[in-house]
Amino acid sequence: MGEMIKGNHAIAEAAVRFGARLYAGYPITPSTEIMEYISWRMPEVGGAFVQAESEIAGINMVIGGAACGVRSFTASSGPGISLKQEGITQLYDEELAAVIINVVRYGNGIGTLYSAQCDYLRETRGGGNGDYRPIVLCPSSIQEAVDLLGVAFDLSEKYRTVAVLMTEGALGQMMEPCDLPEFIEPKRYPWGFDGKYSYKKVGIFERDSMKEAVAMNEKNAVIKENEQRWADVDVEDADYVFVSFGLPGRSTEGAVEELRKAGHKVGIIRPITAWPFPEKAFEKVNPNVKGFISVEANATGQMVEDVALTVKKKFSDNKPVYSLAYVYGIPEMEKIQKDYEKIAAGEIKEVF
Repeated sequence: MGEMIKGNHAIAEAAVRFGARLYAGYPITPSTEIMEYISWRMPEVGGAFVQAESEIAGINMVIGGAACGVRSFTASSGPGISLKQEGITQLYDEELAAVIINVVRYGNGIGTLYSAQCDYLRETRGGGNGDYRPIVLCPSSIQEAVDLLGVAFDLSEKYRTVAVLMTEGALGQMMEPCDLPEFIEPKRYPWGFDGKYSYKKVGIFERDSMKEAVAMNEKNAVIKENEQRWADVDVEDADYVFVSFGLPGRSTEGAVEELRKAGHKVGIIRPITAWPFPEKAFEKVNPNVKGFISVEANATGQMVEDVALTVKKKFSDNKPVYSLAYVYGIPEMEKIQKDYEKIAAGEIKEVF
């Protein structure tokens, strides 16, 4: 069992140990401790830290680092991630590997400081202009955040794409025991710009656009087939299956355990990749399941759309899909249990 460590500090230290050698960004709560930690830690290992004048400048510096074949990353939250979208879509278009850490906070506009999951649709659909999907990983503990950060770097480089580690404000601020990874030797990747050759020119001619679209779809198909990740409990005989990720997923796992003790046949699928969404997890579910219940920390219900689409693909009959959207924070186990009982009693209606 590792030592107690704050979530944001664990993520920052893990990035250094995983061989990242460039961080560029701009501070914003609740992600700022990642940047503060990196500001003194990165120079100790010979890396580069830049507090840019804005989020836009920061993401463009990450593009530069990625183009040079250096493991590069940034972190932000809320409107800060929104400002980075032009750079993120450019990274994707140039097929450059980089990791974006989003410590999600709640709200529209400038938002609030509450922990939430309200960025799900933006992250999984590609929040910038164009036609793309980044890989999105969603931890439910500090240990899982550290482990998935390594996965994010590896996958971004394997597929020459953008990977997002989508954590939550509460995960960044809380403390838990965590085993940090061993140091790996940093390396320059072969696509690194050498002054003579660039993998791909910025901007493409119209005649090349169709070829690039075909190649993009082929790559996405491979990612969808090979990189779905999830955890599941008791879905094989469940009458109702919860679907929940991150910290609400952790609460939901506890609620499922208590409901099982009380005699309710329930199970849970906890997506670890939000994109690709883990459709394969639904293949294990009891074919006679009565319904699916999404549990999320946002106001509108966002992941529930992916749940409904997957249920339509995997089940020939019209299984109902319910949405428990708790706005922000981490829903209590008791609240989830009571709302489940309302669903089972017909007091809460399906949304799909």
